[in-house]
Amino acid sequence: MATTLEVQKRETKPHSNITSIRNAGRIPGVIYGYKAENVPVSVDSLTFIKAVRDNGRNSVFSVTVDGAKLNVLLHDYQIDPLKGDIEHIDLLAVNMSEEVEANVSINLVGDSKGVKSSGVLQQVLYEITVSATPDKLPEVVEVDITDLDIGDSIAVSDIPKNADYEVITDVEEVIATVSAPRVADEPETTSEVAEPEAVHGSEGTPDQ
Repeated sequence: MATTLEVQKRETKPHSNITSIRNAGRIPGVIYGYKAENVPVSVDSLTFIKAVRDNGRNSVFSVTVDGAKLNVLLHDYQIDPLKGDIEHIDLLAVNMSEEVEANVSINLVGDSKGVKSSGVLQQVLYEITVSATPDKLPEVVEVDITDLDIGDSIAVSDIPKNADYEVITDVEEVIATVSAPRVADEPETTSEVAEPEAVHGSEGTPDQ
């Protein structure tokens, strides 16, 4: 069941309007997609952040615009690089019976054999793209690395099939590897002993 999210339609003409919206603690955004064509909206910042935190990045939210109810996904967002605040959101209106694509975080689970043998685990891929109906989109995909030994790697092709969604990312993409532990460099040694430099006018040289 979709979580209700209250949005307000907004004007788009003056640029200062965006500033006043943000100063009022709201996030400007736009709704587009199924039965919606670039509808400018705004949403309360704290309410939106709490809704995403409680329900997940790929959750379906129910909104009402001009009396019409829409189911939307958080398709994209922009962050202020200085303040770290969300400064704009894109909400994708979806048909609940049609599949959509979304990025999903990868969560490594299990204790790798290689790590237990002092190997070094390196995660290369942190997200994959999946296709599913909006209500079946996962928040994370767990990848078991228990059998990953030193010198081994695990790829997208190793992710078990799931009836709820299809993985779209290239199956050859590497997710994680375990490499051998790094050996500290040994100090260089030389077998030769440096001879002292000859001193001009040393003892034993006859006077001319």
